[in-house]
Amino acid sequence: MITQRKAAARGHANHGWLESWHSFSFADYQDPAQVRFGALRVINEDIVRPGTGFDTHGHRDMEIVTYILSGRLRHRDSMGNGEDIHTGEIQLMRAGSGVQHSEFNPSPDEPVHLLQIWIMPDEQGLAPGYWQKIFTDETKRGRWCLLVSPDAADGSLRIRQDARLSVALLDGAETLNYPIPAGRKAYLHVARGSLRANGHELNAGDALKYVGEELVSLAAGSKAEVLLFDLA
Repeated sequence: MITQRKAAARGHANHGWLESWHSFSFADYQDPAQVRFGALRVINEDIVRPGTGFDTHGHRDMEIVTYILSGRLRHRDSMGNGEDIHTGEIQLMRAGSGVQHSEFNPSPDEPVHLLQIWIMPDEQGLAPGYWQKIFTDETKRGRWCLLVSPDAADGSLRIRQDARLSVALLDGAETLNYPIPAGRKAYLHVARGSLRANGHELNAGDALKYVGEELVSLAAGSKAEVLLFDLA
């Protein structure tokens, strides 16, 4: 079964300094039908205005992936990490037994556009950790680029969950498939652009849930950037 979820169906909040869309229940947006999909708990699309950001706050027992679509985000945390995350980079923060961090847009004039993703770990109380890596457009163009996985395959960052997150860029005549292993499910999220997936016309913010299916099939991309979650 393939279930489509349109971008407009997501939760939405506009705080002035931050505009955010929630694919799953988060903060004031609560929908019992959209709490999680397997171990995938959060996909928040955030636009943070210049010179603003998230003050220091805490997390625990979550694998948090930050994917920068445009702009730059400054990260500080209680583990002593202080890094800027740029377009094309991802950050993996293992909140584990507990971590405090802040996120700030240091640009005086450019908003930062990002996806923040939470994946539930396979064990609670893990030691917190932090990793950051660049994945160039060349590694994503017309093919799947593995960003995180449970075994750090193909240079991906290792998460503590049987889940894999890949990204691809598609435009024009490019086509791309992803075989879904037996007994697993998939979640496709369009970060930007448009494309056709298994006969569904999708635009930025749209998503498809695959349960009991064998193949993700993509075509007719127009400046499309898509994320695919392979989940137990």
